[in-house]
Amino acid sequence: MVTTADALAGASLRSDHLSGGARETALDRWIYVVTAVGFIAVALAGFLPDSAHKIALVQSGGRAPFPLVLHMHAVLMGSFLLLLLAQTTLAATGRIDLHRQLGVAGMVLAPALVVVGFVLAPTMYHLAWNAAQAAPPAARAALEKGVHGMDNTLLLQLRSGILFPLLLFIGLRARASDPGLHKRLMILAVVPTLGAGIARITWLPTTLPASATSMDIAVLALVAPMFLWDVIRNRNVHRAYWLFLATAGLVTLAVHLAWDKPWWHAAAQRVMGV
Repeated sequence: MVTTADALAGASLRSDHLSGGARETALDRWIYVVTAVGFIAVALAGFLPDSAHKIALVQSGGRAPFPLVLHMHAVLMGSFLLLLLAQTTLAATGRIDLHRQLGVAGMVLAPALVVVGFVLAPTMYHLAWNAAQAAPPAARAALEKGVHGMDNTLLLQLRSGILFPLLLFIGLRARASDPGLHKRLMILAVVPTLGAGIARITWLPTTLPASATSMDIAVLALVAPMFLWDVIRNRNVHRAYWLFLATAGLVTLAVHLAWDKPWWHAAAQRVMGV
């Protein structure tokens, strides 16, 4: 029986000038590197100032120390982004053998990142909840509002927890049979995880906390150059993007429908056991 992943990993019906062939140019290879650099730049722009501020609060006694799982998540996510940059660079420079050898690291990092992510979400939620319950009445209202906002954050974390491993799995299954689908999905799988960095860039216009619309638009803008170059060169939309649209679009629609709804707040608290 042919699985869905096998069908998606089948040979392209149309030519793909960004995946080898006589028409492939240097920019066809390096557009993926540029996109990976953009991902790292966003992560640094969002998390460095935010982390420095929170570290200062910890040192001054203004907040509790970070849990170990948060440090683990930061190390794993940073490592995965650097691995993505290394892999795209190796592919762009023609070092495919080393690219394949290094890919084993991704097969270890990705599952670890997913597992740690699903531990991190309830850990941070319960820390915030417990702080709100222990706070004096004057400060409790503000802290409870923060917990209320974390219900919506859970939606974004669930989206990443679904899409990241799903797209990676399909992309990895296609690595031998369809390099074009493989390399695009390795990039697109990371897209749902970038919202956390975007949300921390304070100079960007934002619709938060009312909705995640601004975050979603900013994240899509990061892959727009790769997508547009792809369409221009191939004169069609590669099915990797249709796959991304179908999966990410459906999950994102669910996120926006649930966002800040009373039934979701009640459900989130039940799931978190508070």
